[in-house]
Amino acid sequence: MRVGLFIPCYMDAFEPEVGVATLELLERLGCTVEYPVDQTCCGQPMTNTGCHQDAAGTEALFVKNFSSYEFIVAPSGSCVHQVRVNMTAIEQTPEVRAVRQRTFELTEFLHDVLKVSAFPWASFPHKIGLHYNCNSLRGINLASPSEIKTVPFSKPRALLEKVPGVEFAEPTRWDECCGFGGTFNVFEPAVSVKMGQDKVSDHSRAGAEYIVSADSSCLLHQKGCARHIGNPIKFMHIARILNGASA
Repeated sequence: MRVGLFIPCYMDAFEPEVGVATLELLERLGCTVEYPVDQTCCGQPMTNTGCHQDAAGTEALFVKNFSSYEFIVAPSGSCVHQVRVNMTAIEQTPEVRAVRQRTFELTEFLHDVLKVSAFPWASFPHKIGLHYNCNSLRGINLASPSEIKTVPFSKPRALLEKVPGVEFAEPTRWDECCGFGGTFNVFEPAVSVKMGQDKVSDHSRAGAEYIVSADSSCLLHQKGCARHIGNPIKFMHIARILNGASA
């Protein structure tokens, strides 16, 4: 299976180890992974600020970079949501529509496409609180949100349940936004910080040693909020745990 790996720009700058873990994990699972070296942003920042047409150049480059791959995988639900739902600043040719349909967030790719049944190299003997990026939860349906009455499911949790040692903390408001919200944290910093601090505290009260997410952007925001209130909780992207990181 030939996979094109898309690494978000903020992850490339601040958490490159998550990109490396994603690459290694996909290769462990038998994928042939390629990384187009001239990839840039998916266009999400422009869309988030209401300047959608300004994303046309990045969208066209994304399609150029990834149109030849059977699957495109990214360790970020928000970027995948941008591609699948909001990549509309360019003409919707068959090639563009095909790229959008073939783009997957890492955990849904592992769960839905590869149908991974075990991670024999992984062990994580810690109590974790799962955080769901809002676009991942309500945009590309990685889990069932609490406001919709349906059979509960969570693709990230289903994968982590296959890792020996993982114990789950159960925060009171598990699917509430952490306040990062793309550019929301820039325009409403006080509200954003309060939401992040509340989120971190909720996980701590539930006994979480780590907050784990499939989105580094939310983790980076919460990490900063935790530091400012002196909360020692730790943070880790799910790709690193599934790839065998121990701490």
